[in-house]
Amino acid sequence: MANDWSAEICQGATLADLDSEAILIARKVYAEKNKRLAEDVKGWDDTIFLNKAKITINGQITNTAIILLGLPESTHFISPAQARITWILKGVDGFEKDYQHFEPPFLLALDEVYKKIRNLNYRYMPSGTLFPEEVQQYDPYIIREALSNAIGHQDYRLGGRIVIVEKEDSTLVFQNSGDFIPKTIENVLLQDAPEGNYRNQFLVNAMVSLNMMDTVGSGIKKMYQIQSQRYFPLPDYDLSDNKVRVKLTGKVLDQEYAKQLALVNDLSLHDIIALDKVQKGRFITEDEAEILRKKSLIEGRKNNYTIAADIAKHTDQQAEYMLLKGLNEEYYETAVLELLRQFGYANRSDFNKFLSSKLPDVLTDDQKFHKIKNLLQKMKRKNLIHFEDKVWKLV
Repeated sequence: MANDWSAEICQGATLADLDSEAILIARKVYAEKNKRLAEDVKGWDDTIFLNKAKITINGQITNTAIILLGLPESTHFISPAQARITWILKGVDGFEKDYQHFEPPFLLALDEVYKKIRNLNYRYMPSGTLFPEEVQQYDPYIIREALSNAIGHQDYRLGGRIVIVEKEDSTLVFQNSGDFIPKTIENVLLQDAPEGNYRNQFLVNAMVSLNMMDTVGSGIKKMYQIQSQRYFPLPDYDLSDNKVRVKLTGKVLDQEYAKQLALVNDLSLHDIIALDKVQKGRFITEDEAEILRKKSLIEGRKNNYTIAADIAKHTDQQAEYMLLKGLNEEYYETAVLELLRQFGYANRSDFNKFLSSKLPDVLTDDQKFHKIKNLLQKMKRKNLIHFEDKVWKLV
């Protein structure tokens, strides 16, 4: 562990720099996790216990010990690294409405952060019944796993903090500093063996020992399984800018569609992930698109795929399918010509207002903008309309 920052010794730090309550909780959790050692734990002093739990090394206080069990004022031992979790509440307009900072001991902060998150009840109609089902927006396991992953994999040397952004649009975003060592989330989800290389191996081992994390490597896959079983959108990972961000959505986008889609045969985890991207209007690779197209799961052109009509028919979602796919080119051309016949001319903003609601819901505002632009240019080349004095007119 020569290059493991979390295993480094904090010179001058002693047991007095650790939180006594956090040590008691750590003892309790460790004994519950290791039932065969429960009686032995009672006879261990703090030094022996912390060594056995892989939190200290030969009685010496590590960076891991400060992060998980340290008093708030003991964080100077790990400076310039920063051990802080910030929770932020934002309204649907994106403006900050509330915030709170949390410092070590992170073993206790886990529960404090969880209580701060407004995990509201969510009601939806299960298939085949008129009685609504009520669940929490965010499964407690998923919150714990996302936060624990942020703590365990944070690159503390960068001096950043762990940030949780809760939005009133029913989304929750966890962010930590440092690159994602497995490189892609697919590498974690689709490989048979867990990742063998961790940034903070000593810290991760201690968190597993204290039941703060699942067995290394299995937690993220379980998060996907839970969201899928609840018919909620799968977690979204953003690995850009030397940060790891995971967004959780706490509501059903289309429950009946998701339930029925699960009945389609031969859907692998890879297929489900790719289809989830298509439903969200996200980019999929050419290889992913080729696999889905061969299974007749999607249709459309590159960067503008939609769920295939056969799947929509299978799931009784023909109307939703048409909203996603949009109408044919002739419809849009007729609409443009009718607008110009009615008013004589129109500028670009007129077409944006007129056509945006008629375009596929799967398209982003930017994609709709370019689709309208391409439509007008195509009609110009067909000599149906022309551009004059900054407005469009009929030829």
